[in-house]
Amino acid sequence: MEYFLQQVINGLTLGAIYGLIAIGYTMVYGIIGMINFAHGDIFMIGAFISLMGFLLLGLLGVGWLPLTLLIVLIASMMLTAAYGWTVERLAYRPLRGSFRLAPLISAIGMSLFLQNYVQLLQGARAKPLPPVIEGGFELMRRPDGFTATISYLQILIILLTVVLMIAFTFLIQRTSLGRQQRSCEQDKTMAALIGVNVDRTISITFVMGAALAAVAGLVYLMRYGVIDFFEGFLVGIKAFTAAVLGGIGSLPGAMLGGLLIGMIEALWSGYFSVQYKDVAVFGVLVLVLIFRPSGLLGKPEIEKV
Repeated sequence: MEYFLQQVINGLTLGAIYGLIAIGYTMVYGIIGMINFAHGDIFMIGAFISLMGFLLLGLLGVGWLPLTLLIVLIASMMLTAAYGWTVERLAYRPLRGSFRLAPLISAIGMSLFLQNYVQLLQGARAKPLPPVIEGGFELMRRPDGFTATISYLQILIILLTVVLMIAFTFLIQRTSLGRQQRSCEQDKTMAALIGVNVDRTISITFVMGAALAAVAGLVYLMRYGVIDFFEGFLVGIKAFTAAVLGGIGSLPGAMLGGLLIGMIEALWSGYFSVQYKDVAVFGVLVLVLIFRPSGLLGKPEIEKV
């Protein structure tokens, strides 16, 4: 029981990170109907920016942890959002009226460019980060000494994810920007006719998704203590899988898919061979797509002719 509880906690933490990244995929798809395959690399850039922020503040002697985290979080979100805006401006906007495959190829090219760009700037070796937040609570202990714990960092990640999920749901459903995004999702031509700036709305959506990816990059770096230039591709594919599993285009679906992917990985790694955890994840995805192609919370698209 203690071991199972520990794996559930680990799965929830990892799933929360996947969910934050998956929201970026599902927001972009909801508006323009395209997958931003460079989004995982935006997450990776956010993690590298966070790493440089921690190192720089350490050199400057900023030692108060709450201030350090706040500065790194704000700087990472702002700079990573700029990368998200650039991806939309260069890889998507010029091809918006083209055939559907063109933006997809452009996004894959942007992903490869960002990977090699970071590799040239930071090197190919993985970059470590010493533990930033240590300590936690002991939940259960077995007679043989194994202890199920939840760290302060895991609590922070889960709470931060819940807060951001609530905030983004409120923004989409209750604000003027959210109404503009939903109108662009339904019909961009009609949205433009009633005064919605479609280009600006799409750019803001990319910026918001990139900012969430920056938060995910920060907590991922703090949780696992290492990042490299290729990490964005691997984590991005998992987050994309989470978005599809939950129902791409649905914010709650993206978070649900992320939690499910994290739980599957953690439980499979704990009770079976860790080498096959990705097989388990994608196997579940295949089953969901066979029996429910729209995802767990997604709605089937109805095309009027």
